[in-house]
Amino acid sequence: MTALTRLRLKDFRNYESLSLDLDGRHVCLFGANGAGKTNLLEAISQLGPGRGLRSASLSELTRHGADAGWTVSANLDDRRIGVGLETDGSSAKRVIRIDGAPAQAGDLAELVRIVWLTPAMDSIFRGGASDRRRFFDRQVMAHIPSHGTAAARYERAMRERNALLERGHVDPAWADAIETRMAEAGAELAINRAGVLEGLQAAVDARPEGYFPKGDLSLEGEAETSAAAGEDFKTIFEGLVETYRTMRRRDAAAGRTLTGPHRSDLKVIHRPTGMVAGDASTGQQKALLIGLILASATALTSDGGGPAPLLLLDEAAAHLDADRRAALFDELSALPGQSWLTGTERFLFDAFGDRAQHIEVDAGGAAILA
Repeated sequence: MTALTRLRLKDFRNYESLSLDLDGRHVCLFGANGAGKTNLLEAISQLGPGRGLRSASLSELTRHGADAGWTVSANLDDRRIGVGLETDGSSAKRVIRIDGAPAQAGDLAELVRIVWLTPAMDSIFRGGASDRRRFFDRQVMAHIPSHGTAAARYERAMRERNALLERGHVDPAWADAIETRMAEAGAELAINRAGVLEGLQAAVDARPEGYFPKGDLSLEGEAETSAAAGEDFKTIFEGLVETYRTMRRRDAAAGRTLTGPHRSDLKVIHRPTGMVAGDASTGQQKALLIGLILASATALTSDGGGPAPLLLLDEAAAHLDADRRAALFDELSALPGQSWLTGTERFLFDAFGDRAQHIEVDAGGAAILA
């Protein structure tokens, strides 16, 4: 099983120093609210691409009162990996090391993939399209780490285009150049999303019937629809270029770009009832979301593109009854990646039995094997 067997933190959030030696089983963290359980999950999430499960800036992660930056290091199977924030008084940068040597984010992405579920994600079906898009793009990044780079390129180009539109006078040559860059990044985003959605739906369909219902997934967006239909990069790119060019006048009146992959939406149908997920009950939405996360982990396991993912489940068991908790632990135990779970009480994890290590996190930030 892909697993962390050692975790070390220095000056990360509420932890001045932390050292955990693990035996490779799943990990259940329990303790009072505010003790630092979620901070531990956030530290692990820094080992993957992106900004972690809270989307915090690097400087926000530094412990209050610390002299410099922070570090998170771990043993992942037989490799030593680490990330951190290094400061020299005038600047700060993210650093990555693998087996003691400097490395790049892409090198780290080949070794570790991470999927997480947090309480903040419970509202994605009731929220706006941007919430669902961020959720889905996080799943895409777990499969394709370069998806995040493409998204950043798209956002930069779109900000430049919006700045032109706000001026009221758009130089056609300048706009053409910016829109070409937007279309290049946008086509890549659409193809990535369509490919991952296909694999995720297949994993959903293959899941057993049970406590976590299946969902029918689709993407609303012209570029994604074209990608799902099998159109190639060139065709999708040219379609986006034409859209941006013909919509300039309308977008100029609005002062922003109104059409493109930044407006796409993930649609989910609760299969047992046929309802749009946003219309389902809170309990149905929670169970559906857990099922999607489990399917995402399964899709990552079966895609052949890298190691099995680590799963970070923050307070996922707290709102489940005993039968659903037991079913969740059984499904996690069948996956080849280590899971980390949090909860306020140890009894929440009783059904895990000896398949997991149980660690109490106290208010001082220390973790004690229990």
